[in-house]
Amino acid sequence: MQNHDRKPALRPGLLGALLLACILVFTGCSKDAPVNGTVSAAGGDVTLVIGAYSVAKDAMADILPKFQQEWKEKTGQTVKFQESYEASGTQARAIAGGFEADVTLLAMEGDVDKLVSAGLIDKDWKTKHPDQGMVTRSIVVLGTREGNPLGIKDFQDLTKPGVKVLYPNPKTSGGAQWDINAIYGAGLKASEQQGHKDPAAAKAFLEQVHKNVESLDKSGRASMAAFEYGVGDVIVTYENELLARIQQGVKYDVVIPENTILIENPAAVVDAFAKKHGTTKVAEAFVKYLWSKEAQEIFAAHGFRPVDDEVLKVNAAKYPVPKGLFDINYLGGWDEVRSTLYSKRGVWYQVLAGI
Repeated sequence: MQNHDRKPALRPGLLGALLLACILVFTGCSKDAPVNGTVSAAGGDVTLVIGAYSVAKDAMADILPKFQQEWKEKTGQTVKFQESYEASGTQARAIAGGFEADVTLLAMEGDVDKLVSAGLIDKDWKTKHPDQGMVTRSIVVLGTREGNPLGIKDFQDLTKPGVKVLYPNPKTSGGAQWDINAIYGAGLKASEQQGHKDPAAAKAFLEQVHKNVESLDKSGRASMAAFEYGVGDVIVTYENELLARIQQGVKYDVVIPENTILIENPAAVVDAFAKKHGTTKVAEAFVKYLWSKEAQEIFAAHGFRPVDDEVLKVNAAKYPVPKGLFDINYLGGWDEVRSTLYSKRGVWYQVLAGI
């Protein structure tokens, strides 16, 4: 389930054929899976609708069966899943627009805030879970072709003539906003080293990098797919995306910039829809499970930096901490970032317009 947009009216015969096709698709994904977020209660079974950002898809493929087994053992109830994976911003807009997800995993806190503003998630959602609702972490890194043929060492190298850069579109992708935040923040760090924190210098640095961007894909996963097809020399992306590909045998080099941003990814129950579907209990249990050691180990196996301290300690050698690592607060927090970088007259849109 990837497209939630409303379509024009169709002829009755064509509409019937499409409905049949949809039923077959959903049945193939999950037996008796619901359409449009309704819950199947046959035999006491329950269907949980998951609306997640695209990068989480591979980890979720391993996590969902584990939770399914645990819930069956505890309650005797079978949980079935209806899943949708999209760019984080696209997914948040879809849920706000009526895609009735019970649980959401998104790329950034700001996308959950959109659902809070829409009245779908309780405003105190962060206090209900460990780590302020953040279930995984990562950092923004650079991926190069095997052997790093262009000798890329840091964000500064992305400004060199002829270097073809990839990152996704921050209008649709939460991952892209992390990428832009990392580059802009690295520019601020560089200006600090010259005397003072200078937003104008950071904007100029972002402009220099963006001049070398080959394409803007709709999601981090789409950008990664383009890179795999041979587009570009360097990709700005989540560390976990590259580590997962390398684990599968793809030959990339990972370059960790000296100054880069800590990514934090939230999970939450979509309270309004879970209540409507009668799935609040299982939805809350599933989100809680994401902080379990078992789930955190799965996330770590897929390249995410776990939020569980013990699991992180076991995997510490895999996740070096860059010297100049900063978090969203270095940029003033999400409210400031949305206003400064992504508003209609913000830095990012000035860069796009060449202003």
